[in-house]
Amino acid sequence: MIEAVLMVQALIIAIATGDKKGVIGFLTGIGAAVFVSAVIGLMCRNARQIMYAKDGFVCVGLSWIAMSLIGCIPFVVSGAIPSFVDALFETVSGFTTTGSSILNDIESLSKGILYWRSFTHWVGGMGVLVFLLALSSSKENAGFTMHLLRAESPGPDVGKLVPHIKETAKILYYIYIGLTVLCILFLLAGGMPLFDSVCTSFGTAGTGGFGIKNDSIAGYSPYLQNVVTVFMLLFGVNFSCYYLIILKQIKAVFKDEELRAYLGIVICATLAIAWNIRGLYSSIGETLRYSAFQVVTIITTTGFATTDFDLWPSFSKAILYSLMFLGACAGSTGGGLKVGRLLILVKSFRRNVRQVLNPNHVQTIQNNGKRIDDKIVLNTQAYFAAYILIIFVSYMIVSLDNFSIATNFSAVVACFNNIGPGFEGVGPTCNFAHYSILSKIVLIVDMLAGRLEIFPILILLSKNTWKRK
Repeated sequence: MIEAVLMVQALIIAIATGDKKGVIGFLTGIGAAVFVSAVIGLMCRNARQIMYAKDGFVCVGLSWIAMSLIGCIPFVVSGAIPSFVDALFETVSGFTTTGSSILNDIESLSKGILYWRSFTHWVGGMGVLVFLLALSSSKENAGFTMHLLRAESPGPDVGKLVPHIKETAKILYYIYIGLTVLCILFLLAGGMPLFDSVCTSFGTAGTGGFGIKNDSIAGYSPYLQNVVTVFMLLFGVNFSCYYLIILKQIKAVFKDEELRAYLGIVICATLAIAWNIRGLYSSIGETLRYSAFQVVTIITTTGFATTDFDLWPSFSKAILYSLMFLGACAGSTGGGLKVGRLLILVKSFRRNVRQVLNPNHVQTIQNNGKRIDDKIVLNTQAYFAAYILIIFVSYMIVSLDNFSIATNFSAVVACFNNIGPGFEGVGPTCNFAHYSILSKIVLIVDMLAGRLEIFPILILLSKNTWKRK
């Protein structure tokens, strides 16, 4: 029902711009959403009220699949993307904030379709189920709503900012909306048209990267590119840091290990690439601007582009490749492995080495001066194992299309980490249209698994999930 309401905005734009095919497409999508909601409502009238962790993961996984299937209807019915698999790929890429595309001529799309395409980023950035929790969560079923929040929110550990889940969800959305509006205002101040500013802000806030121009945002002024760089960086920060700023606990923010590591990686990577590509651009300022933009757009898994970084030297591409795996902070709208998980894995490795040297010495892993529960460490290690396995299996299947190793591997990594562009055949000036239906389905599953932190999708595939016991 929420998705039906969200489509109304794009429907109004289609009506206002006289896009008859778009109007029919959105009306069909809204009708399908209402029909499915009514059927589910009738089926679940007598559903049990007690919910468990398994139920939370299943609800999240199936909700995202259902939203994607319904969300692609306007693309198919309007004729913007006639192929259902291609339309589903584009929609899943939008909701999961990946930004990978199968479109060759983006500017040929109507404004209503362009708006919906970008708006899926904003909806998926924070998560529609988090929005649902902000509206309807109750104290009586707080356990189930916490399972929903954990299943949809990125990071090794998800906690409550305040005692009640509903208030936590509201705070997250207040911060999300506030930063989005601020981004729109800064873009408008730089002379970007209102429609462009809104759509670009949706892609920036959700760290998605769908542009409304064929050259992404390369055609906009340096000021506008710098604004997008800053806001991509801001949306890659754990939102709990902004809550601490609201509470005026500034020292706690600066002491946050993940934030310091995140900013340190961005600065070091930017300077290293700027040094490596010196001479390719006309000035030091331009070199730093291109370097900073590409570093931030990759580490935050946004996927905007201002230049063809596939033409850069191997050292610079190696840095970007590494950042594709890393991702932004936990608790942000960014994808990837997450800086928080990297810190846990590094500290876990260091602890294991120390235990080999001193078997009788008790070793603990700490973050921001607090001990990390061993369950979180084990979950992080299990996540990393699943992460590597899924990339390997996906790469082997996608390689059946017989494209280059760099193309296939970067395509899987880009989709699984919700980044958008990869290298060579799927680089910033190319797209994913040339892949077969099988490969596109694999990449669709990768995008969903990456956005939902793997386990909700894996749980859907487990036979134990569907046992009544």
